[in-house]
Amino acid sequence: MTTPHGHTPDDGTEEVRAAATARLTAFVDAAVAIALTLLALDLPVPSGDSTDAMLRSVSDHGREYLAFAVSFVVIAAHWRAHHEIFQHVRALSSRLTSLTLAWLFIQVLMPFATRVITAEGAFPPRFSLYALTQVLASATFALIIREVRRAHLYRADVPPRAFAQNRVRSLCLASVFALSVPVAFLTTSTGAYLSWLAAPVVLAVAGRIQRRSPSTSASATRVRA
Repeated sequence: MTTPHGHTPDDGTEEVRAAATARLTAFVDAAVAIALTLLALDLPVPSGDSTDAMLRSVSDHGREYLAFAVSFVVIAAHWRAHHEIFQHVRALSSRLTSLTLAWLFIQVLMPFATRVITAEGAFPPRFSLYALTQVLASATFALIIREVRRAHLYRADVPPRAFAQNRVRSLCLASVFALSVPVAFLTTSTGAYLSWLAAPVVLAVAGRIQRRSPSTSASATRVRA
């Protein structure tokens, strides 16, 4: 619809879309902050009447402290990837909102998965629950990126290839964690945890391949410009 002078009226549609995206991003930030806080609330408090006793208590709970550190880094990495993508998003779709809420549900579930993996009992099922949580988080985020690109929800000045790095990273992480599940059933707990060390290697190889791609490098240059 145009005015008598031939101008299109400003109905504020772009502002409304931007505001909706900002609200969803703020909601994600708050929920992730709560998930990180819940991780700390479950940490056991060291006890003992002497320094040696306190140090022994810390050592006895080393598994819980290590699990906290790993989960904190994992959740922070998921949040950082989400932030990198949503800074380019200009509008939301119903599917993107649903995928984001599903991804957020998995992030909030992470403290529970952390408690499970540090609990007593059969190791493979406990390890598998944590690993599958990471698989779902990474796979869901890859779907988020796919939806942003499919529905053209990103800004006009951002090329689709700008999302390639985060999508490949998510798929690589999902693959590593998925493969660690059978490892947990076939080897020891140490072997299962060590299988996660393949993640940085896989990510480094994938990143090097992407950097060697001329189209990826050209897109990255346009984004920085």
